[in-house]
Amino acid sequence: MNHTTRRGRFAPTPSGLLHLGNAFTALAAWLQIRQAGGEFALRVEDIDKPRSRQEWVSLQLQDLKWLGIDWDEGPDLGGAYAPYTQSERENLYEEALARLISSGMLYPCYCSRKDLAQLASAPHGLSSEGPAYPGFCRHLTEAEQAAKAADKSPSLRFFMPASSPACQFRDSLSGENLRFDCESLGDFVVRRADGIFSYQLAVTVDDAAMAITDVLRGADLLDSTPRQLALYEALGLHAPAFAHVPLIADASGERLSKRDKSLTLASLRERGVRPERLVGALASLAGWIDQPRELHASELISLFGPIKTKINSPLIFDRELEAWLFGG
Repeated sequence: MNHTTRRGRFAPTPSGLLHLGNAFTALAAWLQIRQAGGEFALRVEDIDKPRSRQEWVSLQLQDLKWLGIDWDEGPDLGGAYAPYTQSERENLYEEALARLISSGMLYPCYCSRKDLAQLASAPHGLSSEGPAYPGFCRHLTEAEQAAKAADKSPSLRFFMPASSPACQFRDSLSGENLRFDCESLGDFVVRRADGIFSYQLAVTVDDAAMAITDVLRGADLLDSTPRQLALYEALGLHAPAFAHVPLIADASGERLSKRDKSLTLASLRERGVRPERLVGALASLAGWIDQPRELHASELISLFGPIKTKINSPLIFDRELEAWLFGG
């Protein structure tokens, strides 16, 4: 690979059908890389096996192709960085875990869901991890760890540094300079008590191993970025540029994908919506075009740019745009 080539990816979890928000993120990630003349990969993030189903993989690939998105490498095409399915890449996560353990960056956590239930009501906004872990197990002695280990298998948590360059970064799409309080992010799980590797570890390892230069994803994963940057730093890996797109909401501010299960790409196809019409609606919503009109995804490549709102300000998919989408 030419090391000046930009590389991006879309990495859905096969736990259901793709919805309008997924479509917007996938389209933006694809447009960013196609505009740069780069390489685009598709990766299946099925590391959470209880939630993932193989049957969803082919359906998600069909949805993306219907939308007009293609990829240069992926589970169906192969490529230089295969395999493109996380469940086949666990040896890489084991190696990274061993490096973190040897460097003293992890500690066992014996907290149960019941122990952490009191945190559920803590405000955390757009958070991929939920409320910050308060460090109950951070300073256990070896004797205390041994006593707890007799009753419960631990998860492994990463020592989030109290301060780090990882907690401030520039969003590569919006240009916003974003800062997080490292300490308030809390120590996060890299391997669960049931042995499943966490999203934070797996995605960091995979993006580095696949030479990804640009990660574009939704604002709901915004607080994952400083956590992953901290992992890049701890593992001595080169981090990609990160960009985030706003979530899509209805007029009341509720996330559209949660409000209306009928707005999956499969359901839109069933209702006769043309992909060019959906692309036009999303382009108008983002501010890439002045008003909705039918467009093929490839026609948007030259028009792609920053979104019209700030990262944490949702894009409002109002009734007027919804009516236009369905032919109104």
